Amino acid sequence: MRSFLLPLSLLPSVLGATLYLAGDSTMAARGGGSGTDGWGQYVHDVSVTVSNHAMGGRSARSYTREGRFDAIANVLQPGDYVVIELGHNDGGSLRTDNGRTNCPGTGAERCQVTYGGQAETILTFPAYLENAARNFVSKGAKVLISSQTPNNVWESGAYAYSPARFVDYARLAAQNAGVDYVDHGAYVAARYQALGAQTVNSYYPNDHTHTSPEGARVVADAFLKAVACSNVALKSVLTRTDFPGNCL
Repeated sequence: MRSFLLPLSLLPSVLGATLYLAGDSTMAARGGGSGTDGWGQYVHDVSVTVSNHAMGGRSARSYTREGRFDAIANVLQPGDYVVIELGHNDGGSLRTDNGRTNCPGTGAERCQVTYGGQAETILTFPAYLENAARNFVSKGAKVLISSQTPNNVWESGAYAYSPARFVDYARLAAQNAGVDYVDHGAYVAARYQALGAQTVNSYYPNDHTHTSPEGARVVADAFLKAVACSNVALKSVLTRTDFPGNCL
């Protein structure tokens, strides 16, 4: 697996516990004139340092292959927290392998491919998350697996939310690994339904997946609401619990 040096902003805090975020572009800092940003930049009202390791275009498979889970594990301290949220880039077919698609299934299935000139054994989506979660737990971390954010639920002109299969897969991975789970996608969808089409459509300047900074703040608040409404370890670091929306 590839290894790399962490920027200073991603190094663990020397003052207390750190919350590490592992995900894709919907969580990652974007900027660069794109007009969009990831929700990880807007996690607030927590008593820990937030270290956002999300990276655009990554799936459970590519995040693993590139050593990004390992990079977090290597700096974890007992008592730290890790949130894993992936799914947007995990679909597709291995017949036209893009380096991100997982092996079909929900258990111990394995697929063999050659990618980038290298033989690769591909696991299922839940297996990648379970392996990462167990590794983090072995380091003394408290792990939360979160379901992926929805695409624009008002895109068709009428409200519609149908969870992707990776939502259930994420729940299964958390259950199998014995770690916490929140349904971030359901909380975002519920908040979007309450806000209405005009407001939510304004959060998607370029496509139906990536939010504006304002939208990213709403998505972050929905995550924090899910945590506040759940019996998960991360709830203990919240400095407030009255985030917008209702408990589901």
